[in-house]
Amino acid sequence: MILTLLFISACFLAYSNGANDNFKGVATLFGSGTTNFKKAINWATVTTLSGSVAAIFLANELVKNFSGKGLVPDDLITVPIFAISIAFGAALTVFIATKIGMPISTTHSLVGALFGAGVVAVGSQFNFDKLLDKFLVPLIVSPLMAAVVSLIAYLIFRFLRKQFGVTKSTTLNIHEEQSLSVASLQMDNAASLKSSTTIKATIENEIETYEGQILGLNSQKVLDTLHYISAGIVSFARGLNDTPKIVGLLVIINAIDIKISMIIIAIVIALGGLVNAKKVGITMSKKITPMNSGQGFTANLITGLLVTTASFHGMPVSTTHVSVGSIFGIGTATKKANYKMISKILLSWLLTLPMAAIVSGLLYKLLETLT
Repeated sequence: MILTLLFISACFLAYSNGANDNFKGVATLFGSGTTNFKKAINWATVTTLSGSVAAIFLANELVKNFSGKGLVPDDLITVPIFAISIAFGAALTVFIATKIGMPISTTHSLVGALFGAGVVAVGSQFNFDKLLDKFLVPLIVSPLMAAVVSLIAYLIFRFLRKQFGVTKSTTLNIHEEQSLSVASLQMDNAASLKSSTTIKATIENEIETYEGQILGLNSQKVLDTLHYISAGIVSFARGLNDTPKIVGLLVIINAIDIKISMIIIAIVIALGGLVNAKKVGITMSKKITPMNSGQGFTANLITGLLVTTASFHGMPVSTTHVSVGSIFGIGTATKKANYKMISKILLSWLLTLPMAAIVSGLLYKLLETLT
């Protein structure tokens, strides 16, 4: 029964993770008008799943980190109710955020849940120094680093674009609207209707494209290709970075083989993204800053490089924090950042850790009492 509950909790966390995180890698593809939502989420699913599978061979260090090893005494790590509390506390936090469209960090939620269940279980024996050094510092530094690096990268790319003679142009997405108006009213209450067609082109529907050539190739086609690749890199990196964190909760009690665990979690993450990603996707794509394909490419490139580098070094950075930081860096450079939305996102980040800690701590106490 306990092992079944652990498996369900881990799958709940994987589903919530996919729903909140999967679209983040392709948010700039959709936000810049490079592609539509359906194509973007399909590309995210394929590349995230690839990263999850690659994690079997490349990310064993993260599995160790998120088992709680070094934060709490070794004998607590193998207690199933400890892992259940962590998984459920983090999962519920991420799921609620997904429902209200807030892009929060599964990594951050896991850290909060580790803290909550760990402190309730062992009190002062909890390793606060390692929590700060191994987990909190990378989570705090990564979005700031991403914002600064993406801002600098954008300025460099803009300079190079001008050197190549590539110019920007604005295309309005024109659409038709049908309207009906009452032309006359007869004695028998029958109304004759007149149909008219209105052509509309609004600022919200404008799409910036690039004109010119780079090394003899159409600049916009080159950019769109690179943008798709960069979005794939981000999604791949997310699968590589996040899957081991969830698997770490299953393998600590040797209930399931690590490779089988990776495959199951990878599939559930993909499912969560396909079913429940739209609200967070809209926030990431449309509400932080307007962007064109070049700006989106820059944000994705920086996010992918930072998250992939962190994965290989066993650093549990948040793809969410890095991605939002990169997009915000672009918005700062273009002076179009939505500071009100950024403030809401930052508030949700501040609430993530305490909420996950409270839920996991209370659940651990409840399960300890019942067992």
